[in-house]
Amino acid sequence: MDIIEQIEEIFRRHGSRCYDGARVEPVTALEHALQCAQLAEWARADMALVAAALLHDIGHLIDTGSGGDAVDDVHELRSVGLLASSFPAAVLEPIRLHVQAKRYLVTLDPSYDRQLTPASAHSLRLQGGPFDAAQMHQFEDQPHAEAAVMLRRWDDQAKTPGRRTPPLAYYLTLLEDLRDGARLPRRTIVGAFDA
Repeated sequence: MDIIEQIEEIFRRHGSRCYDGARVEPVTALEHALQCAQLAEWARADMALVAAALLHDIGHLIDTGSGGDAVDDVHELRSVGLLASSFPAAVLEPIRLHVQAKRYLVTLDPSYDRQLTPASAHSLRLQGGPFDAAQMHQFEDQPHAEAAVMLRRWDDQAKTPGRRTPPLAYYLTLLEDLRDGARLPRRTIVGAFDA
């Protein structure tokens, strides 16, 4: 099955899933993905970063048969594992780093953790909590750290029940173009509804 078909199927089968337990959020997995991609588009991010915003949590939807509220599910690594053979580093690296970006932001800005939903605060503890000084510098030195921080901020904001977004099909065409290596200009905001 083609990667775009796989992504569509994952969202079709599991996108209506609401996170549960300590990870409960006010939106479904698909609503969160679409809102995050829309926020990236509104910020005029390049198409690779819009794709990363759409796909950053797809690892949560890949059934591993293990986990639970007391275990870090390393969804960012499962996401990259699924996508690695089809998308460039500009898509993969912000996804891989978006959990580290949360840890970075909590360390950089002490007020940031008060903006996190209870679910994000819970997962932060499982993911290692704030960085120490060495981890801060190591994160900052990575080529896609800035993009990961932007993705992280959209991730935090993409939890509004009932927000209108373009449908998944709108973003699947973007993924097809990225997979096929098309040289794309920044996408206009034709399909991205106003807030």
